[in-house]
Amino acid sequence: MENVLVVGAGMAGLQTVLGLRELGYAGRVALLGAERHRPYDRPPLSKDVLSGKTDDTTFDADWAALDVELLLGRPATGLRLRDRAEGGFVDTDAGPVEFDRLVIATGSRAINLPAAGDVHGVHVLRTIDDARALRTALVPGAHVVIVGAGWIGAEVATAATAAGCHTTVVEALSAPLAGALPAEIGARFTPWYAEAGVELLLGARVDRIEPGAVHLADGARLPADAIVVGIGVRPDTAWLAGSGVHLDGRGAVVVDGRLRTSAPGVYAVGDCTVFESARYATRLHVEHWDNALQAPRALAAHLLGEDAAYDPVPYFWSEQFGRMVQYVGHHPAGDDVVMRHGPEGTWTAGWFAGDALVALLTVARPRDLAQGRRLVQTGAAVDKAKFADAGVPMKSTVR
Repeated sequence: MENVLVVGAGMAGLQTVLGLRELGYAGRVALLGAERHRPYDRPPLSKDVLSGKTDDTTFDADWAALDVELLLGRPATGLRLRDRAEGGFVDTDAGPVEFDRLVIATGSRAINLPAAGDVHGVHVLRTIDDARALRTALVPGAHVVIVGAGWIGAEVATAATAAGCHTTVVEALSAPLAGALPAEIGARFTPWYAEAGVELLLGARVDRIEPGAVHLADGARLPADAIVVGIGVRPDTAWLAGSGVHLDGRGAVVVDGRLRTSAPGVYAVGDCTVFESARYATRLHVEHWDNALQAPRALAAHLLGEDAAYDPVPYFWSEQFGRMVQYVGHHPAGDDVVMRHGPEGTWTAGWFAGDALVALLTVARPRDLAQGRRLVQTGAAVDKAKFADAGVPMKSTVR
């Protein structure tokens, strides 16, 4: 392994480089990124950048010590593998880049509505440039319409309302986060919008977008100085078409428990992957910061000779309308849900497979998350009656 090329200069790409160097790899490493910026942190984009607390979320890295060749502002356009041997070339608009081992870490791209990308005043939020452009539109008195009441939609609504904007959120489903959580759990988020002064329209489908307005399928017209589309992301893997690297139906790179793709010498980490989980006996697609932090370290160890599988318990968080929301675990549809109600609107939802606690969602209950995370990781059997009693410490609910 003389020449490692990492494609994708985000969290997962940088952590791959850091992992290789920290574990003693002294060979050539190149980091290829589509954006002109050095690797930066994405979670603060919808919080600190939109609120104006900061304009720069660049990671603090010692680039001289890392001795990495930075190839920024050069999107990957194709992949050519060598016949009957490891290695190949990643094509870019500035010419091909050769590699012996390749790590794909290109993350995700924001989905936009059909034809909306050509309409003035329409924003998505995925990059630092997206956040800076949107921030200029969040001015007091502006009418902001957000399409999608998912994680990003709620965080942008939080920032827009704090900036003094008249904010409307349009959601096609019956509850916020209904695509990610059961509707009865998502419904618990609904009152937060009204409390914050945000108009939430549920079961509202967008018919079309024009400059200055969003038209709904029921004929309503919503005036808008700024329109934000927050309907999700897709793996940024179009450049792999025809390469021989196996992608699933959503375009995610299919990897095994060692983060190996179907092509020899080619690996993948982060949002762009669907990985094999022995823990959950399925493949997982995890689009969150913690996965982009942890998976590259496991991959670096594997590249340098260790044979440990990557099989995490997923974790993510969101800040919505002044509340910290945290989730840990993985729950298939049909698992039992038990609620745990705390004071002042705080609560925890637990998903159970039999008596085993398999997932946990907490709202402003950090101690529940800290103690419950250990129970989820170990698959502990939990007394559901004690779980439902918020006065019982989570660690004391074990049978």
